[in-house]
Amino acid sequence: MTHALPLPDFTHERVEVITGRRSGLFIAAALHSSVLGPALGGARMWNYPHWSDALGDALRLSAAMTLKNAAAGLDAGGGKAVIGLPPGTVLDTERRRAAFLDLGDAVESFGGLYRTAEDVGSTTDDMLVVSERTDHVVGLPDRVGGSGEPAGPTSIGVYASLTATLERAVGTADVAGRRITVAGLGQVGSRLALQLAAEGAVLTVTDVNPAKKELAADLGAAWVEPAEAHLATADVFVPAGIGGVLTDEVIDALDARAVCGPANNPLAHRAGADRLAARGILYAPDFVVNAGGVIYLDLAAKQRARAEIMARVEGIGDVLRRIFDEADARAVTPLAAAESLAAERLAAGAARSALV
Repeated sequence: MTHALPLPDFTHERVEVITGRRSGLFIAAALHSSVLGPALGGARMWNYPHWSDALGDALRLSAAMTLKNAAAGLDAGGGKAVIGLPPGTVLDTERRRAAFLDLGDAVESFGGLYRTAEDVGSTTDDMLVVSERTDHVVGLPDRVGGSGEPAGPTSIGVYASLTATLERAVGTADVAGRRITVAGLGQVGSRLALQLAAEGAVLTVTDVNPAKKELAADLGAAWVEPAEAHLATADVFVPAGIGGVLTDEVIDALDARAVCGPANNPLAHRAGADRLAARGILYAPDFVVNAGGVIYLDLAAKQRARAEIMARVEGIGDVLRRIFDEADARAVTPLAAAESLAAERLAAGAARSALV
């Protein structure tokens, strides 16, 4: 489900908006910040009501990537690309290839300041097409020596975050017997649901694709319609689809003790963090929770050892614990504490740049 979201303040370094010369599609590549290093953020392909909605998504997501990469301790800035499809558009093989060749040209125009990767609606094979036009792409398929699909590391980081959230919200990190609602069964949500089911969680799940009911049955999970997922009684509500689901109305009706999930920008408005806090619902900031994939892609591209990479991914839970502690100590929301953590790294990076 797609929701209209407010635009962020325009603090971006550069935004390229083109009509792909091969595909004829709207493409936006947004570089929000390169203060900490060349930006890294995926390329999303999605249907949007209007080209301006696709541009807004690129602006929001690239700004979120700056926070994500900074809070994760990466020497990487924030960027994002969006290929906007008109409503109802389904690409054939030839036009899809054309779209990602066009994206490659857009990425190349940044001269290395923006690196792209797969995201919602795109695949590692699409990134292989992008690589025909630019070297500034990560997460190529395993079969060509790339780091492959990052959904696995993302789900590992989400699981570490979820256990840290449970620990704070209910007093134990053990998921067995805990009621967890997973709203979105894509690559990350489905992996997470499989692990939670294996460990004895009491699952409620949903997805906009009704075919996912088969997965729900395999997991022994209760199925609800997407618009009703927030009404299911849960210890943790896990938004794992498209952003903006936590509107004021949803927050006011949410029957959960905590929110922790991989969806980007799940809050329809930033003030939603305060609204959750006022209801006593613990909120784990999305850009901390879902950082496993970008940690994996960035460090793999820098040829770090796999053991080091996975330790960083699994350490997301400890980062979140520190954020919860800081929020309590300062009497602020976890979102504000996480933003402060990112701001400190960005300020330090800006100070270093000023000395060069």
